[in-house]
Amino acid sequence: MKVIIIGAGVGGTSAAIALQRLGHEVVVYDRIRENKPVGAALSLWSNGIKVLNWLGLEREVADLGGRMDSMAYFEGLTGETMTEFSLAPITEKTGQRPYPVARADLQQLLMDRVGEGSIRLGMKAVSVDQDDDAATVTFEDGSTDSADIVIGADGARSIVRDYVVGETFERSYRGYVNYNGLVPANAAFGPADQWTTYVAAGKRFAAMPVAGDRFYFFADVPGPSGEEPESKHGALREAFAGWAPGVASIIDSIDPDASLNRVEIWDLDPFTTWVRGRVAILGDAAHNTAPDVGQGACSALEDSFVLGLLFSMTTLSPQDTLKRYERARAERAGDLVERGRARAHETHAFDPEYTEGWYAGLRGADGSRIIKGIVGNILESPTGLSADLP
Repeated sequence: MKVIIIGAGVGGTSAAIALQRLGHEVVVYDRIRENKPVGAALSLWSNGIKVLNWLGLEREVADLGGRMDSMAYFEGLTGETMTEFSLAPITEKTGQRPYPVARADLQQLLMDRVGEGSIRLGMKAVSVDQDDDAATVTFEDGSTDSADIVIGADGARSIVRDYVVGETFERSYRGYVNYNGLVPANAAFGPADQWTTYVAAGKRFAAMPVAGDRFYFFADVPGPSGEEPESKHGALREAFAGWAPGVASIIDSIDPDASLNRVEIWDLDPFTTWVRGRVAILGDAAHNTAPDVGQGACSALEDSFVLGLLFSMTTLSPQDTLKRYERARAERAGDLVERGRARAHETHAFDPEYTEGWYAGLRGADGSRIIKGIVGNILESPTGLSADLP
């Protein structure tokens, strides 16, 4: 079977590897001309790591991942410790340690495993069509390619999704801007093996360890969309002026020319039409999710896992297998979108009293409620095979 995948991101390349391992011919197309991912890093929880292990990348991903043994929350202005606890229960319950990873490092690993000969960069897909025998993609340069199936992993503004569902969906702004990047590990902010978060006034400033003695930092600032600052670094300083010294130390260490992103956070209302005949969607094209539960990339990896499993087990027709994929994934992925929205509402002071209640609950907490929430996002994953512990 020949497969065309539109999009060489985490979802598209992981799906390519899964289908290649079954012996299928896979060609991945992307409009980008080089590996320049949006966003500095990914928090890959146990369900996402399990998919990468299944793809044969266990050792390589472990080498890329930061060792994250504990988690702590601090009051943003005073630096007072609110709670600090071990993340070991997540590993014990799921059977797999989570790893934060630099996005570019993971992307390069996946692209290398797919193989240079199977990836065509600088190719912008503009339309998709199909007949009884094949699905065909047309590119901006006028060229075409056809295959038994086409998978659209072409992101939040997916043209493949438009074809599959028959309309263009409007995304919803979630009410905040995220700044992120990579900096040297910094003990003034938090230990090199800890996920550390400072919170106050609906804002948060957090850092996770990644390989290379680095921190992946991410900072959320509630506010309107469409207000691009003259200086991202300056806007970040202004948003967190007067915060604890640890936060200032991270901001001071940022090289804005090397690693500083500003991303308005939008998502898509969950929907259940992921397949039209020989054409399907995957990843952000199917479930664009706010990052508040850290499951965006993991959910795309789950898509690839289920797609690979079903193509290894079902043989009626490619169209039949794709419909089974849709049925297996749409509800779970949509639920994670809704969980991300609920979490954003809790943490970003859209209801100030609600967020203050969350802050109060953090003070002196033993971490069990937070662990329960993280594990709850993982337990229903198809990667658990009902074997993860509650």
